Amino acid sequence: MWKIAFHPLAHRLAKRTKKVGITGKYGTRYGSSLRKQIKKMEITQHARYTCSFCGKESIKRTAVGIWKCKGCAKTIAGGAWTVQTTAATTASSAIRRLREIRDQ
Repeated sequence: MWKIAFHPLAHRLAKRTKKVGITGKYGTRYGSSLRKQIKKMEITQHARYTCSFCGKESIKRTAVGIWKCKGCAKTIAGGAWTVQTTAATTASSAIRRLREIRDQ
């Protein structure tokens, strides 16, 4: 890949996408605002996340709501697009707060 940068015709090679990124595959279809929403979802969907068990950044999505850590081979149930949804974060913080109150 680095050889292309020093190629004499490198300035003539096609650039990739400037703004659309991963949603360039849709072309001009579906409207720009919908493509922007899809871009946000697909970026979070394909990203790697940090495993809460082993600490490695190796959790990837295998199917809708199913996330697997490649480091420790644990399977986690989560959201469709991200490992932890906002509702799950709210619930876990409420549970933690109630446990702290109970322990006092």
